[in-house]
Amino acid sequence: MNDQVIDHSTQAINVGSKSFAAAAKLFDERTRQSAVMLYAWCRHCDDVIDGQTLGHGQVEGDRNSGKARLAELVDLTERAYAGEPMADPAFAAFQQVIQRHRIPKAHPLEHLAGFRMDVQGYRYQTLDDTLLYCYRVAGVVGLMMARVMGAEAEPTLDRACDLGLAFQLTNIARDIVEDAQIGRVYLPAEWLAEVGIPEDEVALPEHRAALATLAARLVDLAEPYYRSASQGLRDLPLRSAWSIATAHGVYRQIGVEVKARGAAAWDARVSTSKGQKLQFLLGGGVLALASRRMQVRPRPDDLWTRPR
Repeated sequence: MNDQVIDHSTQAINVGSKSFAAAAKLFDERTRQSAVMLYAWCRHCDDVIDGQTLGHGQVEGDRNSGKARLAELVDLTERAYAGEPMADPAFAAFQQVIQRHRIPKAHPLEHLAGFRMDVQGYRYQTLDDTLLYCYRVAGVVGLMMARVMGAEAEPTLDRACDLGLAFQLTNIARDIVEDAQIGRVYLPAEWLAEVGIPEDEVALPEHRAALATLAARLVDLAEPYYRSASQGLRDLPLRSAWSIATAHGVYRQIGVEVKARGAAAWDARVSTSKGQKLQFLLGGGVLALASRRMQVRPRPDDLWTRPR
């Protein structure tokens, strides 16, 4: 294992996502290394597309030549699977993860297809359109993370995908205004029309009250996916279940806070405090232990289902 690759990946997660960095510390060492390296690749691809650094500076980021940047990411991903030496630390990390855990090539390519929707300025007309985007940029990451944790059974992968969908719906609700400022609107156009917000005015302060109703709708929509995801904890090793239960609690709380703030949700970026993270870390441990004896409920038929 290349220490330089691990160090680069750890730096990426510590700066790019404090929530996930805290949860990742709970994994056993081998799983943590793989999870952190996979995160570093996802973070790198996102940064390349948005012209930002470790998730920061999105509004000022240079998004010119997005299609060329995306084509390069796809090419490097193909080369990583072909076993070519990877000079870029993020791709060197990625190559180690896909080889170690036999991650199907379709998953990272599907993830990059999510970025293609951004690059091409895809218009989200319906909720299904939005959920397809959520699947590509986050649900597929759940599938890859599940494999990192040793899970390969299809029902378990469904639950991992559900957690990714829930995370992304929460992200969209939290970042509606910031995303709209760079011309990205993930809310279904049908929803916007219902509350009378023109698609090119989502970021304007006069629409905050109406926007808050849509953000609450997104947060409520995420709930059954969070519930479904928790049913997959039993199938994970105990320490992995603890990590995922912690991340589950932290991210879900962000949505709860967005909904509670109403029209003020975008005055300052919503995040969880250190005290809240500690609370969810302890609660996650209890949930992980309880999951060992949990009676798993069937996955609801009305949830969006990943392509097979």
